[in-house]
Amino acid sequence: MSEQSLPEDTREGYADELPEYAERVLEVAERIPSGRVMTYGDVAEWLEEGGPRQVGRVMSLYGGAVPWWRVVRADGVLLPGHELGALDHYRAEGTPLKEASRAAEGHLPRLDMRRARWDGGADAGAHT
Repeated sequence: MSEQSLPEDTREGYADELPEYAERVLEVAERIPSGRVMTYGDVAEWLEEGGPRQVGRVMSLYGGAVPWWRVVRADGVLLPGHELGALDHYRAEGTPLKEASRAAEGHLPRLDMRRARWDGGADAGAHT
């Protein structure tokens, strides 16, 4: 079983083995409210450490135990290989989407980043 596919209830026991940076990235992912998203770069900026690639790496290795669909690409394109799963979550949570044109490959919508992006504002709790 890959680390990404760990069930949510397994995360607590597994957390002791996570690198400290990975734990911090996952904590930010868990803070993002339902229906909102942060980019990989937003998460790195929030942590004041690393960059989009480091956050992406953490999410690819360990993100299965958190709401991974809420940490996204800055262009709003759905995560390749996980588009349908993410889309189910976005629709269930009411995340703002931009419907795809008929000419778009696969006719998949994009995230409406202007409306969906969360800046970690008032309901963010304590900043790490």
